[in-house]
Parts: sequence; C-alpha cells; structure tokens
Amino acid sequence: MRRPLAEQLPSTLVAALSSAFGVCLLETTGVLAQVLAADSVTGSSATVAALLQVVASVFIVIAVYVGSIVTANTFATIIAGRTRTIALYRLIGSSASDQRRAVAREGLVVGAVGSVIGAVLGTAITIGLVSVSVATGVVPSHPYSYLGPVIALPIVAVVLTTWLASWIGSRRVLQVSPMQATGGAVEKSLDEAAGGRGRSVVAVVFFALGGALLVLGMVIGLVSPLGVLVGVVGGLLSFTGLVLGSPLVMPVALRLTGRMFGRSAPARLAAENAVRYPERSSRTTIGLVIGVTLVTMFAVCVESYQVIITNAQRAQPEVYQGVDRTLTVTVVVFSVLMGFSALIAAVGMVNNLSMSVLQRTRELGLLRALGFTARQVRTMILAESAQLTVAAVLVGLVLGTFYGWAGAQSLLGSITGSPGIVLPAIPLALLAILAVAAAVLTLVASVAPSRRATRIAPVAALAVE
Repeated sequence: MRRPLAEQLPSTLVAALSSAFGVCLLETTGVLAQVLAADSVTGSSATVAALLQVVASVFIVIAVYVGSIVTANTFATIIAGRTRTIALYRLIGSSASDQRRAVAREGLVVGAVGSVIGAVLGTAITIGLVSVSVATGVVPSHPYSYLGPVIALPIVAVVLTTWLASWIGSRRVLQVSPMQATGGAVEKSLDEAAGGRGRSVVAVVFFALGGALLVLGMVIGLVSPLGVLVGVVGGLLSFTGLVLGSPLVMPVALRLTGRMFGRSAPARLAAENAVRYPERSSRTTIGLVIGVTLVTMFAVCVESYQVIITNAQRAQPEVYQGVDRTLTVTVVVFSVLMGFSALIAAVGMVNNLSMSVLQRTRELGLLRALGFTARQVRTMILAESAQLTVAAVLVGLVLGTFYGWAGAQSLLGSITGSPGIVLPAIPLALLAILAVAAAVLTLVASVAPSRRATRIAPVAALAVE
C-alpha cells in the first residue's frame, strides 16, 4: 500500500527535526565541554568536569525522549486519518497482518530517511553556530570536534520510535472490522476515552511519582549535583503520565479556554468539537505542549542558572573569578536549544492542525450540507484551533517553568556559595513572544487548510475518504 509523498512528508519532516534536535543538542554540549576544558579557570576544576558529564547525560536522555514522543505523536495522527482507507483494503480482501506490515515498513523508511536528514541538518547548524560564535568572540578559536559516537543515539532513537509508532498506531486501526469501512469515524468519544481506567491509573501514578522525584531531586541537589539525575527521571515520568492521561487532562483545559471565544454557533460548536473527541484533541495539542514546555524549561533554567551563579559569585568572588565567558557560552548554548525547541513546536503544531483539518473534510461537508456557510465553517475551525493552542500553551508554560526551575536548582544548588533554594526566574518577554507566535501559527495552521476543505462542494465533500 503505497502512499503519496504529501502524506509521508509531515512524518518525515518531524523525524528529521527530532533527529536534528538530538544531534545539535549533543554536539553543542560537546563544544561547551571543549570550551570549558580549554579555559584556564574551569579547565582544571574537577567539579566542572563532573557537572559537564551530568549535563551531557541529561541532554542525551532529553534528546532521545523528545524525539520519541514527537515522532510517535505525529505518526499516530497520520494513522488515525487512514482508518477508513485501511479498513476498505481489508474489505476487499487484504489481511490485517499485511496492512500492519505495510504501515510498519513505511514507518521504518520514514524514520530512517528523516533521521539521516536531521543528523546532517543538526551538524550543519552546530558548525554554523560555532563559526559565528568564534567570529564574534563569544567562544575562543579552537579545533572543535563534532562527530562523536554519542550522536548515533538520537538517530537510532528516531528510527526505532517512528517504526514503533507506526506499528502501535496500526493496532487499533486493524481492530476495526472490514464492514466498518463504510461507517463513520472511529475516534473514541469522551465517555469511551474515560472508560480506560487502567490507563488513567497508570497516568496518575506516573505523574504523581514523577512530581515526587522532581522534588526529591531538588532536595538532593542541595548537597550534590547528582540530584539532577533523579530530577530527570521524575520529569520523564511526570510528562509520560501527562501524555498517557492527555485524553482526560486536555478536555478540562479545553473547557476552560472554550469560554473565551463567545457564544456564537461556530464558537459553541468549536468548543464541543475540541472536547467531544479527546484523543484527536490530545494528539493535536501534545506536540505543541512538548515544544512550549521545552522552550520554557530552557528559558527558566538558564535564567535561574544565571541567578544562582551571580549570587554565588557575589558571595565568593575569588572562587568564581573569570567565569563570565563560561556564563556567556552557556547562555548561547541554551538559546540555541530554545530556538530548536520552538521550531519543533511550530512544525509539530502546523503539521497536526493542518492534517486534522484536512482529515475532517467529510465532517465539514456535512456541516455545509446542514446549512453552515463556508465562512462559518472557517470561523469554527479557527476558534477550535485557537482553543487547542491556548490550552497547550498554558499547560506547557506551567510544566516548563517547574521543570526548568527544578533542573537548575537540582544541578547547581550545591555549588560553593549557592544561596540554597531560589525562586524560579521567569523571563516575562518569553511569555509575550510565545503568545504572539502561537497566535500567528494558529492562523497559518488552520486558515489555509480550512479554505481548501471548504472549497469542495458539500456533496463532493461527503464522499471524501
């Protein structure tokens, strides 16, 4: 079952970005390690060397985890849009195992192609960044090395998770009987999603256990930087709990944000649509939640990092003499990571919202046949997309602020001259930038696909599969 390039491009693009994020993350960390090792002040410090090893380990885990979640979520969205088509293949005689193998092969190819492209892109970005930094005097001139064996980890992770996402995503699709190929959508309703008690319990346990480990990591961080490792495990567990429980969590946030868009017919229908099928809404929003969480986490982490180092420098200036360049380089590295995180959020959001709109052409045709004008349908889609975006941004800001603060506190809480527990430093400019960027992306991701979908005559749209 061959798929056109237009259907494979979104998943390939996300796989490439996930791979590029992981490769750039590890390579910039490696460059930072080389800068610190060559510095006359930090190069001889055993504490700095230990901190770098810890940070590198943390970044490896983050890179692999983010790549896994983003690619799995995007491929799940694509598979959900093919439910009826795959069921039709089964109706005309294709076996469930054949269809599942075809989907898995596609996932493997997409993951392999995307990860290689991403590895080249990530390396090129790192080299370009270092060249500019050297030219501007931010980092010293040095024969930096980029290609280490560790960059294979995000590449392999993207390939495996894309393949695994296609395999798992096809399981629910292939449970649909062939006769259901002539029926409606098979997305689970709110009541059906809430019926998965086992998944809900696991999600709550993961989230609660992860939160407890984050707090424990901050406490351990007051005596040892190894507390950040405990915090990383807590962050991964808590976010995994959020992902597993997103069909239950996101409707709550969507109900709150749905009241912001008025009581007109399109706005009310948009609010109901966002809540009616929580699995679809959670798939659409979770990519943006990941991106906003990452951007906020890195921003809060670097702000808190600067506050802790500055306070320690004031308390014991003789210990921290000459660390200003190190501080500057670290800020530059984290700024790059924030930029990459924002790019992943943008592409993931545009991909998922656009695919969601185009996959609902038949549903939109039904609304047109019932009397909705094309303008009302577009207004409904824009309101629904804005509702999803606002909910995702709010959740991401809360999570990212806590994760970034916990990360900086658990890593640097025990350094010489540290003031102990500090309040999270939140860059207010970030909030304004995220709000504006989210608004622009919502327009880009929803208006163009909705125009294409509503240009089709209502009767023709009802026949679209």
